[in-house]
Order: sequence, then structure tokens, then C-alpha cells
Amino acid sequence: MPTELPLPTRLPLAGRFAIDQTCIDCRLCQDLAPENFECDVDNDVHYVCKQPETMAELECVIDALESCPTESIRYLAGATEE
Repeated sequence: MPTELPLPTRLPLAGRFAIDQTCIDCRLCQDLAPENFECDVDNDVHYVCKQPETMAELECVIDALESCPTESIRYLAGATEE
């Protein structure tokens, strides 16, 4: 399992955001950061569709991470963008 990092405060990122299997499809992440999260309707979960590229996107993704009721959003060290 990749090591989690402290949340980034600026770009570029040294890791990546991801959503784990504990997602309950509450849609909060997509509401808070619609440019970065999408729904997998076949599996009733959300996923990161785009890593943040601007400070505004980064702030929205961090807000989603901190607001996630199941703590399913992670910031992972050493991960590469897919």
C-alpha cells in the first residue's frame, strides 16, 4: 500500500489523489470538485477522473477529501498519474 503524504499546499503534486473501495457513492466529492471526480454508474462509486492542475482545483479536491463522510479519498505518495 502506498504511503499517505500530508496534504499538498501547492502545485506540482508529489503524489496523487485516489478513492478507495469504501466509497458509498454519496456524490459529495463530485459536488465539491466536479472537474476532478466522476461517477462509475455501473459500480455505484466515484473515482478521480483528473488530478488537480490548478490551485483552484487543488483547493476543491482537498475540500472534498476533508468532507468525505467515509474518508474514502486519499492522497498517496509516489503514485503516478494514470
